[in-house]
Amino acid sequence: MAKYFQGEDIREIFSRNLRFFRDRKHLSQFALSNKAGLAHNFVNDIENRKKWVSPETIAKLSVVLDVEPYQLFMTNPLNGKETKRIHLYLDELNDRFNEAVGEIKESYLLQDDEKIR
Repeated sequence: MAKYFQGEDIREIFSRNLRFFRDRKHLSQFALSNKAGLAHNFVNDIENRKKWVSPETIAKLSVVLDVEPYQLFMTNPLNGKETKRIHLYLDELNDRFNEAVGEIKESYLLQDDEKIR
């Protein structure tokens, strides 16, 4: 049987996910509002379930947060532990990638220097 939500339930889910994805991007409410072209107090009101959003606002927030609009309505996008683990993995992967690129770059620069001499 499908689960149906009252308006408040949807707001709760949306506000929780908005905060989750905003935190994941390491954005303050102020930074998110600036990037999305929204008033800071409006983002605060959304997260505190005082205001609701238009489809246009959902689209703006989705673009800035780099998520699909439907993800803002998911009842359980990821729990905190799973998310933390994934982010640690991605951070480590990113660090290793940057190190490898740096090493390759240095190697090519050294080769160019040797050719010039």
